[in-house]
Amino acid sequence: MEETMNFAIIGTGAVGGYYGGLLCRHGFEVHFLLRGDYVHVQEKGLTIDSKDGSFRLKQVNAYCRASDMPRCDVVIVALKTTANDRLAGILPHVVKPGGVVVALQNGLGVEKTIQEIVPDATVIGGLCFLCSNKIGPGHIHHLDFGSVRLGQYRADGAAAGITPELRQVADAFSAAGISVDLAEDLALARWQKLVWNMAFNGVTVVLNATTDQLMADPSALALVRGIMEEVVAGARACGHPLDENFIEIMIAATKNMVAYRPSMMLDFEAGRELEVEEIYRLPISMAAAAGVAMPRSETIALQLEFLDRRNRG
Repeated sequence: MEETMNFAIIGTGAVGGYYGGLLCRHGFEVHFLLRGDYVHVQEKGLTIDSKDGSFRLKQVNAYCRASDMPRCDVVIVALKTTANDRLAGILPHVVKPGGVVVALQNGLGVEKTIQEIVPDATVIGGLCFLCSNKIGPGHIHHLDFGSVRLGQYRADGAAAGITPELRQVADAFSAAGISVDLAEDLALARWQKLVWNMAFNGVTVVLNATTDQLMADPSALALVRGIMEEVVAGARACGHPLDENFIEIMIAATKNMVAYRPSMMLDFEAGRELEVEEIYRLPISMAAAAGVAMPRSETIALQLEFLDRRNRG
């Protein structure tokens, strides 16, 4: 993809702010949609503190209304899935005819939602392996990792393979210094990511513990491993076979990770709605329909729902 192609970032937080900032820093035209941070970012720009080198974008294209944004070749959706009801009022304004929408979101079902809103767009799912937090208005702190796995969506759930659109987006990300891996089968890649997300996002909230604390305690680690085993079984029942050693790969990667508070833990601490539906409920129901129960995951989901309701009043 040539650098004359432009990008829209929908959700300028820990994910969108970081990757959008990198694209902007490396010469791409990037337009950022913001809410509470709009005035700050418009006046003072974006600040990215990163283990790979910090930088500040003094002037960025900032907007508080999608209707004011130009139509873009690539629209990156980095909202929490709990805000996806806003997309119907956003995407038709910013996606260029024949454009691409990249969903950098957790869980299952996000691409289907986007495709229904912009049926003529190419929809790509993105799985972020990133430790990044938003620590203030227009201020992102990148702690560790940073790679993205991209796969093209097909409504029938089949593997789309490596398409030209997928390669174009990957080339742009690579040019911006983002490590990219391409997945021929997006549905399989989504289940692979769930092995980590279902094991750690909710458990950090329920046990009020960071990833390193979970890894250091034998009981917590046994719970994490048990949830991972359920996700692998559910994925296989749904036609997405995961290797036995994938669990050990995820455990090893987490042990080597900096002490981290996942996004769900940060959302809980900030009193924001938790992403229970896409990360837990949909996978659990899909596995159940295929004949596999996920009792540990179900228990975590019930606890999260209770804590979320109480936390938000």
